[in-house]
Amino acid sequence: MDSTLIRPTSGGMADPSDTDPTCPLCLRPIPQHAKQSLHHLVPKLRGGKGGPTILVHQICHNEVHAALSETELAREWNTPGKLRAHPVLGPFFAWVAKRPPDFHARSRRSARRRR
Repeated sequence: MDSTLIRPTSGGMADPSDTDPTCPLCLRPIPQHAKQSLHHLVPKLRGGKGGPTILVHQICHNEVHAALSETELAREWNTPGKLRAHPVLGPFFAWVAKRPPDFHARSRRSARRRR
């Protein structure tokens, strides 16, 4: 039997052309069963409500919000490319890229919340 992942479509029929979306941060596929989240490129509290979002692994999303404040995200780190180039996040995304697509672990707590 073919081991290709086939997801059901809205009509209930399987479509073999369906592929897993790719996380724009770690560049791994996002399997349907993996923990995932929508990330607002500009946080909703900083004017991003209704703005562009990206589908990312939950572990990548947690790390972004642990490393950066919403103001920093809105002002400077508001594209996937900029986030991948961040001096703390870049090495994390490179590290997690070596893990299986459905890998998830607890993320570190935000430095702002530890105070």
